[in-house]
Amino acid sequence: MPCQPPATLFCSPFALPGLSMATPENKSLGKPLAGWRLRLYTIIFEADTQAGRWFDQVLIGVILASVAVVVADSVPHLGQRFDAVFNVAGWGFTLMFTAEYLARLSCVRHPLRYALSFYGIIDLLAVLPTYLALLVPEVGALIDVRILRLLRVFRVFKLTAYVTEYQAIGMALQASRRKILVFLSAVLMIVLVMGTLMYVVEGPPNGFTSIPTSVYWAITTMTTVGFGDITPKTDLGRLIASVMMLLGWGTLAVPTGIVTAEMSHLRRVPTTTRSCHECLTEGHMPDANYCRHCGALLPGYQQESGPGPGH
Repeated sequence: MPCQPPATLFCSPFALPGLSMATPENKSLGKPLAGWRLRLYTIIFEADTQAGRWFDQVLIGVILASVAVVVADSVPHLGQRFDAVFNVAGWGFTLMFTAEYLARLSCVRHPLRYALSFYGIIDLLAVLPTYLALLVPEVGALIDVRILRLLRVFRVFKLTAYVTEYQAIGMALQASRRKILVFLSAVLMIVLVMGTLMYVVEGPPNGFTSIPTSVYWAITTMTTVGFGDITPKTDLGRLIASVMMLLGWGTLAVPTGIVTAEMSHLRRVPTTTRSCHECLTEGHMPDANYCRHCGALLPGYQQESGPGPGH
């Protein structure tokens, strides 16, 4: 008998693949997308087809080019010499990102949900400054238009939605967040104890005027930054500082090892860019029938072999 998942539960791993999964809960979510909206959704939100890979790679190039224009425009002599070129290029990039934003809203089943998501807000910030400077001229009297144009650097955050390595790092950080928090709490206790000890050993005459100031010194010493604005003067204080420096070399490697271990684990789990039409959760297994986050019925997995552009 096929698995009948409620809206908030996962499908049983013993469900037989290929069987009909229609349930009242899925019907309440709406039928899967079909026609041109499904094709557009597969191209824009997924990267397991050749068209999807082409779209992602071309979009990455456009994002990098638009950010390069903003950076070059901030250089005084370049901004004055190529002001007209930068303005035309800026409007061209804005129109392209506007078309992409509207295409994303048109192919998802819940446009408002996407518009309020992290990437939806980033997409809006990528085009809003240009239109804001044009439609609300009064803003120019309060804020330099150049500042509004610099806000388009937010486009670089869109890269995280298309580069698989960024997503792998994000998933590894999310999976290891508790271990990292435990590690940071241990480091916080160490610097608090050592800072208090240095306050007792060195005291205000040697620059350790309070426990917060001593904790600040302990943090800069343990991270091997060592600004030099506060230095121990006594032999015991120097001994404590040496111990903290050695501790710093060891502690810096711990979070790196935690994240690396999680990334190695993720590499052994086959994932795709297959995403849910309801909640936009990505990374479902190729043989998954339901979304692991909201339980919605997933459409058939579409995959095409073959390199994208530049391969």
